[in-house]
Amino acid sequence: MMDESRSLYLDLMVRCLVGAIYEDPSHDPWSEPTFAPERRRGGLDWPLKAHSMIGELRMNNVRTAVEHVLKHGVPGDLIETGVWRGGTTIFMRAILKAYGVTDRLVWAADSFEGLPPPDPEHYPVDEGDVHSTFSELAVSLDEVKSNFSKYGLLDDQVRFLKGWFKDTLPGAPIERLAVLRLDGDMYQSTIETFEALYDKVSPGGVIIVDDYGAVAACKQAVHDFRAARGIEDSIKDIDGIGVYWIRSA
Repeated sequence: MMDESRSLYLDLMVRCLVGAIYEDPSHDPWSEPTFAPERRRGGLDWPLKAHSMIGELRMNNVRTAVEHVLKHGVPGDLIETGVWRGGTTIFMRAILKAYGVTDRLVWAADSFEGLPPPDPEHYPVDEGDVHSTFSELAVSLDEVKSNFSKYGLLDDQVRFLKGWFKDTLPGAPIERLAVLRLDGDMYQSTIETFEALYDKVSPGGVIIVDDYGAVAACKQAVHDFRAARGIEDSIKDIDGIGVYWIRSA
């Protein structure tokens, strides 16, 4: 009965967080302002009010990743770098709550001001990137905290890292990670996250990259970092956009 109740709760959380349950319409430059179930399932639009844009498939991957580290006792906290309205980190906290886990933290890292303007001098691959021009991507820390509260999940197991990744991640008071989820879109945001946090991921931990199949610069950052570090762990597709791998010993 407990397993069934847990699954019902987490399934409902997914449908609420992505806006499927109340058919929240799209709100982005390329979609019709309607609710399209298959686009929302694949995370192919920006919802008007829902708390996540990653879609049901990538949200379910988050559940699989967290349940994997819980089942196998992989030590460490959970983090997402680039949280938008907070939906994925809210779901991470919900999973810990559903399993009665009290010894892990959920970290939400974001500027809470949108994405940075490109820095082509240091990251030429990002030249011409327009993510910083989308006001829809700038969500304040107060709003994200409010969204956590709406689900009854804002507590001392949730920590926020506000600022640009280059400033907040290298010195973040994180000892170990079991799940590292990157959703920073750009080359700079992706490579800075890897450089600051990858070594904190425990063997058996899960690394998820949201924008791998959607943003060429993000994909290049993944391959550049893996090549530089000699990482050969198999990259697995989630939905044609997001990917993940499990860190080997």
